[in-house]
Amino acid sequence: MPLAGTGAIVTPAADAAHGVGAFNVIQLEHAQAIVAGAEAAGAPVILQLSENAVRYHGALAPIASAVLATARTASVPVAVHLDHATSADLVAEAVELGFSSVMFDASVLPYEENVRATAEVVARCHAAGVWVEAELGEVGGKDGVHAPGARTDPSEAAAYVAATGLDALAVAVGTSHAMLTRDAVLDFDLITALREAVPVPLVLHGSSGVADEHLTRAVEHGMTKVNIATHLNQVFTGAVRRTLDDDPSLVDTRRYLGSGRTAMAAEVTRLLGVLKAPTVRRWCDARRSGGTLSVGPGDQP
Repeated sequence: MPLAGTGAIVTPAADAAHGVGAFNVIQLEHAQAIVAGAEAAGAPVILQLSENAVRYHGALAPIASAVLATARTASVPVAVHLDHATSADLVAEAVELGFSSVMFDASVLPYEENVRATAEVVARCHAAGVWVEAELGEVGGKDGVHAPGARTDPSEAAAYVAATGLDALAVAVGTSHAMLTRDAVLDFDLITALREAVPVPLVLHGSSGVADEHLTRAVEHGMTKVNIATHLNQVFTGAVRRTLDDDPSLVDTRRYLGSGRTAMAAEVTRLLGVLKAPTVRRWCDARRSGGTLSVGPGDQP
């Protein structure tokens, strides 16, 4: 299947209060697990490569080529997204390689510099047909700068979207990056206020720290693109640990990485149900009818 556009997945989902899973890739097994999980759910999905993952691999092109190839062999719509890029050069490389979208993170800059830098990236990406996500202020816990109490102001968010022309906005509503426990407290009233004030889809970062029922409520209150990384890494690593503990003589990496991949795929399928992800049939119907997803019985995977 051809690579899906991120906007083509996210925008109709936002209009119909569905969530879209955006799951981070570190190695090939992650990408394979995410696609397998989405195929089992019969739902579109977004594969994300972060700037930190690129740094781990030493370059974008090798891991990006593998991720893009995995996306294109999927039987469901899959988009490929560059996550938390602080470098405009890295964004440009991702666009050249064929990514569906990028998240340009200028949140550490003063507001006016953030707006200027983000607007420049948006203009270049839009010229290439690439969808752009950005962040007004840092999500709690990122590099230890903010406490989880950080919040995005709806009026500032609306002004930021208007000034930059971006396609989706990452907001701070109570989550924190890299949480190992799922006890983050979300501000659902703020999510509703942001959805009413901001004319583009909302993105929840740090979602690994959010319990299932609160992820569902976040989607119902107006959150659309939901980023999950640490929780899936926990699932993957846990399965690998169990496999190695069961057989201390095991040295074949395929066997223990394979167990991690299988466990992660099952969790992706489950999470897409939690997020009320649209089925491919509903997504295709929405594309044919001009971008509106209808919601009906049996619509969830």
